[in-house]
Amino acid sequence: MKTWREECAVFGAWNHEDAARLAYLGLYALQHRGQESAGIVSLDGPNHHMYKGLGLVADVFKEKELSELIGRASIGHVRYSTTGENRLANAQPMTASLLNGPVAIAHNGNLVNAKMLRRKLQAQGSIFQGTNDTECVLHLISHISSDNFVTSVKSVLPQLEGAFSFVFLSHREMVAVRDRYGFRPLVLGKKSNDKGEDSWVVASETCAFDLIGAQYVREIEPGEIFWVDDKGTHSEKWTNPSESAKCVFEHVYFSRPDSIVFGQSVYESRKGFGRWLAKESGVEADVVIPVPDSGVPAAIGYSAESGIPFEFGIIRNHYIGRTFIQPHQSVRDIGVKIKLNPQTAVLSGKRVIVVDDSLVRGTTSQKIVRLIRQAGAKEIHMRIASPPTIGPCFYGVDTPQKSQLIAANQSLEEIRAFIEADSLAYLSLDGLFAAVGEKRLEKKKKSFCAACFDGDYPTPLFE
Repeated sequence: MKTWREECAVFGAWNHEDAARLAYLGLYALQHRGQESAGIVSLDGPNHHMYKGLGLVADVFKEKELSELIGRASIGHVRYSTTGENRLANAQPMTASLLNGPVAIAHNGNLVNAKMLRRKLQAQGSIFQGTNDTECVLHLISHISSDNFVTSVKSVLPQLEGAFSFVFLSHREMVAVRDRYGFRPLVLGKKSNDKGEDSWVVASETCAFDLIGAQYVREIEPGEIFWVDDKGTHSEKWTNPSESAKCVFEHVYFSRPDSIVFGQSVYESRKGFGRWLAKESGVEADVVIPVPDSGVPAAIGYSAESGIPFEFGIIRNHYIGRTFIQPHQSVRDIGVKIKLNPQTAVLSGKRVIVVDDSLVRGTTSQKIVRLIRQAGAKEIHMRIASPPTIGPCFYGVDTPQKSQLIAANQSLEEIRAFIEADSLAYLSLDGLFAAVGEKRLEKKKKSFCAACFDGDYPTPLFE
């Protein structure tokens, strides 16, 4: 099954004199969630102003573009697509001029019934400009005859299956919506504006609030529609929430470690993964090192639990651009060497435990093991701070198809031999859930989605 899977972030600001600049800063803090395009729509009276482009936030927006995004409300988006073309037609926020005024939408997640909706809408005469699933939502809203935008949104939501955290901007209100399962995070905050009034902000992660000086208020709840207009804030449940299916991979890898996601510190969760990993698969060694930067908190936890010293045995070059030109193939492993450099003084003659957050295809782990071996390590024990990835995600995280997932096709021993480590161990599902404060429960009783690890998909998957 092919889907429009995307990693994305959303941001919104209401009733602030620098709404577009708040969006710019919020997206800057959320850049890790999408690097292919960035966009902001502002609201000035009845009018929308939009600017979006391909590339990083700081490259897309300069002073000229920001100065033209006038108004006291805005929404923004950063995108990383995993299928389809990276072109401006797919960049968000997406906008439309409807009978009752302009509307803009920013979406994090993935609609698993998008192809079915698209076919139905095209049969009814809808014309699509891009290839992403979010455009379906605008077409569905356009078919609702209500004068009330929130009512129109609520009429459309039951037709959507899968993961969505939406932020809408009409000419009267900013609307935030979360799917019934709560797959993707969405948080609410506030700060004071130039008049001393409350300005309301929403974002994919709390790290965006830290940068703009906003106070974290709460999560937008699963199945909730929240909106703010000139009369104040409003909230309803658009549906009775189903069993919770918060994406545990947000804590494994995707979210920034300084964020609070699903009410929990991502940094503390990752340290917990490392602690449980040490309990489950301890081995005699001289040093614990992380694969930077993703493995650092788990390696700290592993070191603390095992008592084995923590060191930075690999140094990451943080100044490598995405457009680095690969040299000729004859220069072996240059791709990983340009980013990661092993420290011989730390590794030579040592029994080394290497901690990483996940192992997907195995090719990068193999290159890292080879680098550490070349630096003189006596033994290399690879420890993965998550369970084996055995299935793709259909809810908004970029994972390959099952045929490309090494753990779905090879045994533990075969993977160990492939990456050329002396030993290999993964965190168990029980350890994973324990680290996020949950016992591993029966199907349909757990509060996290771990389908990429256990194959238990919370929703039907549509062709």
